[in-house]
Amino acid sequence: MGIFERYLSVWVGLCILIGVLLGNLFPSLFQAISALEYGHINLIVALLIWLMIYPMMVQIDFAAIKDVGKKPKGLFLTLVMNWLVKPFTMAALGWLFFKVLFAGWVDPQSANEYIAGMILLGVAPCTAMVFVWSQLTKGDANYTLVQVSVNDIIMIFAFAPLAALLLGVSDIAIPWQTLLLSVVLYVLLPLVAGVLTRRQLNRSGSEQNISRFLSTAKPWSMIGLLATVVLLFGFQAQTIVAKPLIIVLIAIPLLIQTYGIFAITYAVAKKIKLPHNIAAPACMISTSNFFELAVAVAISLFGLHSGAALATVVGVLVEVPVMLSLVWFANRTRHWFN
Repeated sequence: MGIFERYLSVWVGLCILIGVLLGNLFPSLFQAISALEYGHINLIVALLIWLMIYPMMVQIDFAAIKDVGKKPKGLFLTLVMNWLVKPFTMAALGWLFFKVLFAGWVDPQSANEYIAGMILLGVAPCTAMVFVWSQLTKGDANYTLVQVSVNDIIMIFAFAPLAALLLGVSDIAIPWQTLLLSVVLYVLLPLVAGVLTRRQLNRSGSEQNISRFLSTAKPWSMIGLLATVVLLFGFQAQTIVAKPLIIVLIAIPLLIQTYGIFAITYAVAKKIKLPHNIAAPACMISTSNFFELAVAVAISLFGLHSGAALATVVGVLVEVPVMLSLVWFANRTRHWFN
């Protein structure tokens, strides 16, 4: 692993602190950046997310989908958890905590927005960071590609309807045009660009061309990730400082959701006798979120300073250290799958 992956939680933590500090010192700067949008899509955030996701998409070999039938159980487990379990448990936990348990501390409008942000996290299964989690758990790289590829294809068609269904249940109006535009911008177009780039690199030589391209692009992907974190926490900096209790309240159901989904998926993977190099990545994919997409859609639907955007940003805050703890657990329990 490079220094970025090895100390990922440190860099993200520093960027969170920098974002909060800069957001409070230079609020007008972040207000100006937040005003740079088109069709409710913030252009700077869109650029950084593209910068982060595009190299990851180039790694995906869609030709590997032909091998799905060889090991169907791991893929089936991932798909069931991502699309039939996790979105609904996230919505249920959001409703339970913000409509019942925390109802006395949060006004109804804010509660709806926090639930909306949690739902957007729940319906966006992880794409970019899966490759990091898979590598850290010594997962089967080819099978991880298959799982991510199939997930991305399903996401193109399922994200918007499922998000609309769950957000509608929560009595929140759905601007379909913005939601669909976000899916196209942050999922479909990066996928197409990644496929075309990979195809061109393959035509011009061997797999070494892809490796060289990714080595060149990887630092930009890191910059995109870290800059996105700085911006997102800068946008919410004053809210974070003014309402630290809200951050804690949002983090509680997110932590329960993350550890709960992992526990269920890991137990099922052991029950159906998956090998560890398939079980671990399957569980990581089922547990983690495509927070880049969730943040972008939350900003598009509800605004940069909304409770929904704040909830998705808290998802970023929670995800990295939690996923690293699950990587540690998966590696420590490798012998369970012998």
